[in-house]
Amino acid sequence: MYDAVTDPYCYPGTTVLKNLLNVRDQDTLGELEAVLTAARADEPLPEGRLSVTHYTAINHHLFQDVYPWAGKYRTVRISKDGSAFCYPENIAHEMTALFVSFRGKHFLRGLPREQFATEAAAFLSTLNAIHPFREGNGRTQTTFLTLLAEQAGHPLDLDRLITGTKNSTHTPSRCSAPRLSPPASPSRTVPLRAGS
Repeated sequence: MYDAVTDPYCYPGTTVLKNLLNVRDQDTLGELEAVLTAARADEPLPEGRLSVTHYTAINHHLFQDVYPWAGKYRTVRISKDGSAFCYPENIAHEMTALFVSFRGKHFLRGLPREQFATEAAAFLSTLNAIHPFREGNGRTQTTFLTLLAEQAGHPLDLDRLITGTKNSTHTPSRCSAPRLSPPASPSRTVPLRAGS
């Protein structure tokens, strides 16, 4: 799913993420990951209070059968199309700041639909720019958004999402979130491949 510069998450000499299944073919891993995470998504999700801990528990729940680091913040710099995501040394701080602000907005409860959509989009934009995990950020965001919308009184109909928009949740945001990261040095950043 990613191009490797020197990426400890990948098998040496490949762009295949190290996984619990020891699968070294990207297409096979992608198929197995889709099946296993879909099965986990059909199970009850971890309970929580829409906190950072809850968010990381969701990533762990979805990816626990595939990656040993599921639910843990990434330790490498990653980028997509020349735009860097939050540097790993800033992830914990940025996640805490984002979720404290989110809690201060009462988890967007009681807002009219349009205002909820605007606030949720801003939250997700910053969350996407942080991109805390090595894999599964988009699926974790979608799952979290579904819980958030339901608890805020604006349940989502995921069946209405347009097929083919998946990549939009994986693109670095152009938001102005503070202290996300300065521009990355290309030689120190692992670029994401299209479609990841």
